[in-house]
Formats: sequence, C-alpha cells, structure tokens
Amino acid sequence: MAHAVVILAAGLGTRMKSRLPKVLHPLLGKPLVGYCIDTAFASGAEKVVVVIGHGAEQVRQVFEGYPNLSFVVQEQQLGTAHALAQAEPVLQGFQGPIVVTQGDTPLTQVETLTGLVHTMQAEGAGMAMLTMHLDDPTGYGRILRDEQGQIIGNVEQKDATPEQRAIQEINPGVYCFDASLWEKLKLVDNRNAAGEYYLPDLIRIYREAGQKIASIESRDTGELLGVNSRAQLAQVEQVLLQRLRTHWMALGVRMIQPETIYIEPTVELAPDVTLWPGVILRGKTRLGEGVEVGAYAALSDTVVEPGGKIKSHTVCEEAYVSSGADAGPFARLRPKAFLDEGAHVGNFVELKNARLGKRAKAGHLAYLGDAEVGEESNIGAGVITANYDGQHKHKTTIGKRVFVGSNSVLIAPVTLADHSFIAGGSSINQDVPEGALAIARGRQRNIEDYAKRKRSQ
Repeated sequence: MAHAVVILAAGLGTRMKSRLPKVLHPLLGKPLVGYCIDTAFASGAEKVVVVIGHGAEQVRQVFEGYPNLSFVVQEQQLGTAHALAQAEPVLQGFQGPIVVTQGDTPLTQVETLTGLVHTMQAEGAGMAMLTMHLDDPTGYGRILRDEQGQIIGNVEQKDATPEQRAIQEINPGVYCFDASLWEKLKLVDNRNAAGEYYLPDLIRIYREAGQKIASIESRDTGELLGVNSRAQLAQVEQVLLQRLRTHWMALGVRMIQPETIYIEPTVELAPDVTLWPGVILRGKTRLGEGVEVGAYAALSDTVVEPGGKIKSHTVCEEAYVSSGADAGPFARLRPKAFLDEGAHVGNFVELKNARLGKRAKAGHLAYLGDAEVGEESNIGAGVITANYDGQHKHKTTIGKRVFVGSNSVLIAPVTLADHSFIAGGSSINQDVPEGALAIARGRQRNIEDYAKRKRSQ
C-alpha cells in the first residue's frame, strides 16, 4: 500500500540569523527542505505534505508546480504533535501508512523511510520509529524500553531524570503511523516542562490502544544531522559534497585535491573529466568525456563538449564550448557565449551573446558582445565591439578568415565581410567589403628634432 510523507518544517530558525526562512537556505544550490521533499518522493510516497510556518508564502512559491505536494501552515509553534495535526485536512481519508520526517534533516536516506514502512507492516504494528545510539545524546529525547526490549516511552531532555539522561538511545524524530493517527493525535496533551504537544506521546497512546510500537535503528549517525545554524549548514554541505565527489570519482572523474572542489547535484560529468583544485561547478553544467577544467575555474549552467578545455581562473555562465575549443586562463564567458570546434579564447577576453566560429581566435584582452565571428578569423589584443548606444544593443558580424588588428573598436551595427583586414587602432563604423583593408585612424606625423628643441627651451 502506498504511503504518504509529512515533513515538519515550521521552525523559526532564529539561530540562522537570517531573513530567509530556514528551510529555504541553499545547500549546494538547492533549498534545504528540497532534499527532504525529493527523498520523500523517491521513497515512493503518493502524497507529500510540508508543514510550514515562518515565510510560508516564500516557501510555497519556490516549490510551486510540484505534483502531489501540499503545504499547510502551523500558525502557532505549539509542538511537533500540533504541527503534524495541521496536515490532517490534506490526508483525511488516506488509508496508507503516514511517515513523518523533519524538514531540517536533508541527509535522511530513502531506505530509512521505506524501512520504517516495511517494518511497521511486517510486524503488524500501529507505529514504527527510528532510533539511534549516540555517545553524547544531549538535547535529544531518550528511548525507554521494558525488560523485553519493547519501546514503552520517550522522555525529553528537560523532563528526564539523571538516570534517563544517561540513556544513549535517542529519538531523532522520524516515525511511521497507521491510519488511526488522527484520532490518536487528539489525545496528546501538553502537560510537560515546555507546555508543548509532543509527538512521542503517541507511543503511550498507541500502547494503551493495545498496538505494538516497532523500531529500526539507523547506523549512520550523520544521516539525521539537523540544521539549526550556519555552522550546521556548512557541516551538512560537507557531507553532501563528499558523497558527490565519491560518486563521480567512482564513475571515472579525476579530481586533484577533491576536498577543494565544489559541485552541485544537478551537474553531469563524463568519464576522464579532470578537475584541478578549487573548481566550482554549478547548476546544469555538463562536461563531456576528457574535458579538463583548470584550477579555480567557475562554471554555471555551462556545457563543455568532449575534448574541450577550460583553463584556470576562467568564469563561464550559460556558455557552450564545443569539442576542441578552449578558454582561458582568466577568460569570462557570459550568457550565450558559444565557442565552435577548435575556437580559442585567451586571457582577459570576455564574450557575451557572442559566437566564435571554428578555429577562430581571440587571444587576449578583447570584448566581444552581441557578435558573430566567422571561422578562422583572428581578433587582436584590445579589440572591442561597441555594441551599446546607450539605449539599444546592436550586432557585429565578422565573416570568415577576417583579421582584426589590435586596439580596434568595431562600432555596431557593422559587418566585416569575409577575408577583410582591419588595421590596428582603427575605429570602424561602416561595413567593410570582402577582401578589403579598412583603416580608420589619424595619419601619423613625425616632427623632426622635436625632443631636442623641447629640452633647449
């Protein structure tokens, strides 16, 4: 029978010291609670309900359009049982198991959720819960068992006796309940030190109804690392990064000093990709077989085809680099920069909405914006396409095997036809015919003995 998942994500997150709701803080480019949502669906959940509080409208907007995903709001923070109760209207009539997880534990595994469902059903229990043994259980609820090893209760840290605080088996807050959950939730009271409605009180309520409490133990203590501060966010991010690095290296990616490489889960890498230290790969970046990315290069939403090369300290955003093309060091490819096969972009060259044709070259110190450069053309040092007139952008079209001399300005809109030459230092504002030489600069004049006369004054 299919199950549902309720994610409790209504905490204020005051320790984050941020205006952004805690559950929306980015973790490798994805909102924190997004990991919990994806894990829930990956476990086979038919419905997923997220209980939110602070910043509820922002959270809804981020996840708008997810099928079978619902949000409910906990207006007052009255405890975990009260938070879960807010999901009842959405799941009323749902007869399958209901799994409850926390919205600030992004490392929870799919197998944990499915394991809880399977264990509850296999043992004919009314409730199943995850437990974990910690050397230092401070802050967590402690699991109470009878002489037969059956779970009989949970005691929170602030309500525990010194003997109970010595118990190392803890309750990390992941449960599975049968369809009688909603009736039993109404029996939870707030007679405790915090005056809150605690979910673990359901242990007593299910037992009083004559139903068994099943449990499974997580052997991965990192799986339920919670995020309540910036430091904990960084700690979880390191775990996720290590998982990703290990995953890609197992598939044939070479990482030199892997601990320095930042990579997001949306990135795709082929075998024999080489990543030098300090590389940053974000968004929908895709690197083909044999691609090499130099030290401290940063790529976002960029495609590099097999055999392409990105040299050190190069920044690429929404760019496309074809096979055999290369960029850098210290190049910048802005959105819609496109390098055809064998094209070369050197140091301190910037491209924006520009295409370099096959084997075209812009070796150094150039800006090409809103431009198209034909195959085997050469762009000299200091060349600029003046594409903006203060109100509108204009295009520069450069044909095949065109030579543009150093320190030239191409004032768009302008076309340089195939095989044309532009003399260095020219300011070009008219089209140049095929095969022509264009010179647009002041004529040089030499004044004899000028320096000698100047000194004698």
